[in-house]
Amino acid sequence: MAFIRKKRREQQLQLYSKERFSLLLLNLEEYYFEQHTANHIQNKGGQYERKIRGSLKICSKSVIFEPDVISQPIIKIPLRDCIKIGKHGENGSNRHFAKAKSGEISLIFSQVYFIKEHNIVAPYKIERGKMEYVFELDVSGKVEDVVETLLQLHRASCLDKLGDQTAMITAILQSRLARTSFDKNRFQSVSEKLHMECKAEMVTPLVTNPGHVCITDTNLYFQPLNGYPKPVVQITLQDVRRIYKRRHGLMPLGLEVFCTEDDLCSDIYLKFYEPQDRDDLYFYIATYLEHHVAERTAESYTLQWQRGHLSNYQYLLHLNNLADRSCNDLSQYPVFPWIINDYCSTELDLSNPGTFRDLSRPVGALNKERLERLLTRYEEMPEPKFVYGSHYSSPGYVLFYLVRIAPEYMLCLQNGRFDNADRMFNSIAETWKNCLDGATDFKELIPEFYGDDVSFLVNSLKLDLGKRQGGQMVDDVELPPWARSPEDFLQKSKDALESNYVSEHLHEWIDLIFGYKQKGSDAVEAHNVFHPLTYEGGVDLNSIEDPDEKVAMLTQILEFGQTPKQLFVTPHPRRITPKLKTVTQTCSPDDPTADSPGEESFEDLTEESKSLAWNNITKLQLQEQYKIHKEAVTGIAVSCNGSSVFTTSQDSTLKMFSKESKMLQRSISFSNMALSSCLLLPGDATVISSSWDNNVYFYSIAFARRQDTLMGHDDAVSKICWHDNRLYSASWDSTVKVWSGVPAEMTCTRRQQFDMLAELEHDVSVDTISLNAASTLLVSGTKEGTVNIWDLTTATILHQIPCHSGTVCDTAFSPDSRHVLSTGEDGCLNVIDVQTGMLISSLTSDETQRCFIWDGNSVLSGSQSGELLVWDLLGGKISERIQGHAGAVTCIWMNEQCSSVITGGEDRQIMFWKLQY
Repeated sequence: MAFIRKKRREQQLQLYSKERFSLLLLNLEEYYFEQHTANHIQNKGGQYERKIRGSLKICSKSVIFEPDVISQPIIKIPLRDCIKIGKHGENGSNRHFAKAKSGEISLIFSQVYFIKEHNIVAPYKIERGKMEYVFELDVSGKVEDVVETLLQLHRASCLDKLGDQTAMITAILQSRLARTSFDKNRFQSVSEKLHMECKAEMVTPLVTNPGHVCITDTNLYFQPLNGYPKPVVQITLQDVRRIYKRRHGLMPLGLEVFCTEDDLCSDIYLKFYEPQDRDDLYFYIATYLEHHVAERTAESYTLQWQRGHLSNYQYLLHLNNLADRSCNDLSQYPVFPWIINDYCSTELDLSNPGTFRDLSRPVGALNKERLERLLTRYEEMPEPKFVYGSHYSSPGYVLFYLVRIAPEYMLCLQNGRFDNADRMFNSIAETWKNCLDGATDFKELIPEFYGDDVSFLVNSLKLDLGKRQGGQMVDDVELPPWARSPEDFLQKSKDALESNYVSEHLHEWIDLIFGYKQKGSDAVEAHNVFHPLTYEGGVDLNSIEDPDEKVAMLTQILEFGQTPKQLFVTPHPRRITPKLKTVTQTCSPDDPTADSPGEESFEDLTEESKSLAWNNITKLQLQEQYKIHKEAVTGIAVSCNGSSVFTTSQDSTLKMFSKESKMLQRSISFSNMALSSCLLLPGDATVISSSWDNNVYFYSIAFARRQDTLMGHDDAVSKICWHDNRLYSASWDSTVKVWSGVPAEMTCTRRQQFDMLAELEHDVSVDTISLNAASTLLVSGTKEGTVNIWDLTTATILHQIPCHSGTVCDTAFSPDSRHVLSTGEDGCLNVIDVQTGMLISSLTSDETQRCFIWDGNSVLSGSQSGELLVWDLLGGKISERIQGHAGAVTCIWMNEQCSSVITGGEDRQIMFWKLQY
C-alpha cells in the first residue's frame, strides 16, 4: 500500500546515495541542519590514531556521525548528554591524542548510541559513562562556526523547560531560514515566472524537514535547508491531479499535493509556518487546476460509490483523504474497518452474516460486557466525559501493524527500541481478540490489510523482534486457518470488504468515523465518544500561553491519535447493491436445450439499449426544427407511436404537430394566459394542460374539444404529473395537490368531478414537481431554492433541502428512485440521496440550466443560452456542449428507447434530435 511504496522509494533513494543516515535517526520534533565531511579519530592506548572516514551531521538535539564503511555503526551523541564541546585541545578539553589539530572538534559526553552496525536495523546499542570523541573536519576553517553552532544548540537542549527548548531551537531554525533563500538556478527553465516564495517544512512520517518553497507558472519546488535527501524537490504543475489543505498538529498549516488520481501516497506534503502562506500557495495551484482537473468533494465520491463506479476500498481511500488522513502523518494515518469476525474457521464463508463484524458499532462497543464496564465508568466521570481512554488510530497502532516493513519508524517512535515481544503484532486472531476483550485496545485497521503487498505480514528483513514468553521468536504474522498464505489472506480480506454484506452496511461505519455519529448526542447514543483532545477543534493551541503546557498538549495529541475531520452531518446513504439480471426460461423441461443459460428478458434488453444510448448521448444530432409558436415553448408531450407531438406555450395555445406530415394539425386556446406544461394520458386520447390562469384543462383529441376544466388553485399552475388515475398539480399558491378522478373521455360521461386526496403545503410558490417510477414519492422545487421530497402514501414530507440560491427550475428522480436531481437559476446541478436527504453531488455551470433528462449517471440539460449540455455526474464534468436554440432551452422530452429527443425553447421552436451510434 501507500506507506510501503513510500518506504521503498526512500530505500531506493538511500541505496542510490549510499547513505544509511535518515531523518528517522533524529528524535521526534528534531531538525537536521547541516553536514560536514569528517574523520572520527580514535585513540588506541595513546600510541597512535585511527581515522574513520564519514559525515558529521549537526542536528538540533544531537550530533550524528555516519561512517563511510557500513560495518561501522552510526554514532549518535545527544547534545543534552554532552559535558563539554570545543576545539580539540582548547577550553579545557582533554588531550589524550599525540597531536591536536586546528580542524578537530572535541565532544565530551556521558551517553552515546550505536546504530545500524553492519547496516542491520536493530534496537540501538547504548554506551554510558564519561568519554571523549574527536572529529576532524576536512575544512578546518569551519571548526569555529560548527563549535559555535553546537554550543548554541547545547544550551537549548539543556534548558529545564521543554517549551523553552522548543522556542530556542525554533528561533535558531528561523534565523537560518531567514539568512537563505531559494536558489533560482534550480529552475527547470530560465523563462519560468516566479509567483511566490516562502518558508515551509516537508513532512514525512514522524519527521519534518525545513526549507524554502517556490512556485512558478509551471513548477512547484521545495529546497531543503540541509540539502537532504536531494538538493531540490520539483513537481510539474501539469502533473498535479489533487491538492488538499491539511491540519498538521491540529493547526491549519498543511498542504498535500498528488500527481495521481486514486493513490493515497502523495508526491509532497508541506507544512507552513503561517496559514496565509499555505492558503496563498493553495490558491495558485487551485487556480491552475481549475482549467485541468475537476474538483472532488466527499459527496461526488459518494455518488460514484453508490452507483458502483467506486469500490468500497477506493471510496474509503477518498474519504480518508478528504478527512485529513495522510500516510505522511502517522497521527492521522488512513483508517479502515475490521470487517471479518471469524479468525478460527478453516473456511471463510462470506455468504454468512455471522462472518462479519457489526459495522454499526465502534470496536469498543462490540463486546457488550466490556462496554457495560466502560459505560459505568463513563457515568461516574466528571465532564468532559469519554467512553474510550485510547483511540482507534494512533502512530503506535499504525507502526504496530507495519513494524516488519518499517522498523526504523518504530525505533524512532520508541527511542531506539522495539516493543515487548508479546505485545508485538504476532497473530491476526490474537490482535482481533484483544480488540474485542482488551481493556484499552479499540484499534481499527489500516489500508494495507486490503492491499496487494504482503510484506507487512512477513519478516522478510529477518529482524530480531524478540522472543515471546513461550520461547518462540517473533517472526511472520500468524494467519487465520482459512488463509493458505499471506497473499490468500489479503485476497480474502479484499473479497470480504467488497462483499454484498459490507456494501449494504459500510455506510453505518462511515457514520461513526466520518459522519454524523462522530460527534454530539448521536455519538453518545452510539457509544462512540473519545477523549476531547482527539477531535478537530477540541483544543485551541493558540490560546495556551504556557509554552511547556502547549508542547506537552501537542505531544499528547499527536501520540494519542486524532479523529478524522467530519465529512457528513446527516446519515450516510447506503450503497446501491447490484441486482441479478432476471432470466426468462423459454424452454420446456423436455427440451434438450433447457440446460443452456436462459435468455435475458425483454426488460433487460431494453435496459441494455438505454444504457448504450446514454453512453452515446454526446453524439446527439439535430434532424429538424420548426417554429410553431408565437412565444416560448413550455411543454412537450408525444403520442405512443411518436407520430403526434403536443406542445404548450406562453402564447396560451396547445398545438398538435404531425411528425409524419411535418405540419401543424391543431391549435387550441383555453384562455388568454400562458400554458405552463402538458402531458398525454394513457391511450393517447386526452391531453392535459396547466395554465397560469390557475386551471388545468383536459382536451379530447378524438372530439377536438375541451372536455374538462379543473379550477384547483389560487395562483398559476406551474407543472402537472399523472399516474394511475391521479393528477398531481403544482402551483405558485405554495401547494401541490393530489387529485383522484377519471377524465370524462375515459368514462363516456360529459363531466368529471375530481376529488382532492391530499394537499402538500409549502412556504413559497412551487415551480416544478416530478414523480418517481412507482408514484410513491414526489419531489417539488420552490421559488426560494428548496427541494422537497414527499412520501405520497402518507402525504408527509421526508426531506427539505435548501440547495439552490435561486428558483428551482427542474427536478426528477433517477430511474431507480434512489436519487433526485435538481437544476436551478444558480446554474447548479444537485444530486440528493432520497433515503437520507443528503446532498451528495453538486456541479456548477456559468448559466442557468432550465430543464433536463437523466439516467442516474449522465444528464442532458437545456441551458439559458440555448445549448444542450451533456454532464458526466460521476466524473464531475461537462462532457459535451451541443449548439441548439437561439434562446433558452425551456423543455425537453426523450422517448422510452432514449434514441430520440425533442426540445422546445424561448425562440418558439421545437427541435427534433436523433442519436447517432
